[in-house]
Amino acid sequence: MNVLIIACLAAVILIAGWAYGTAQRLHTLHIRVDSTLAALEAALDRRAAVIAALEPAAAAAGARAESVPLVHGAMGKRWEAEAELAPWLKGEVCPQIASAQVRVDLARRFYNEAVADARALHLAWPVRVLRLAGTAPLPEFADKEV
Repeated sequence: MNVLIIACLAAVILIAGWAYGTAQRLHTLHIRVDSTLAALEAALDRRAAVIAALEPAAAAAGARAESVPLVHGAMGKRWEAEAELAPWLKGEVCPQIASAQVRVDLARRFYNEAVADARALHLAWPVRVLRLAGTAPLPEFADKEV
């Protein structure tokens, strides 16, 4: 009888330890998603500022793009504002705009990798069953090519 109680207690402790570690990992991944989202927003703002500075006709579009925050759940608004800058990204672009575009592409890639990692753990059945994600929303990808 004592062996059964000890085995059950050991199993509960192991499951609780795993759940705690997984919840901490999920929290860390959500922090990573938030920091890469901020880096993506900064890269988009920088690119909009560079385009606005080098192309006077794009100043208004650049200012509009910079004024729209990039936040979870409302990324579409920022992508619409960024679409106004698309004509200045096609064809031959100056080296400063090309450099800013490379930074945006890298930031977008890092953000999407962070989202993929967080979603993979967030959607695992033990995490969902034990509700280890709490009320944290499922992060969304930056699918729009910007």
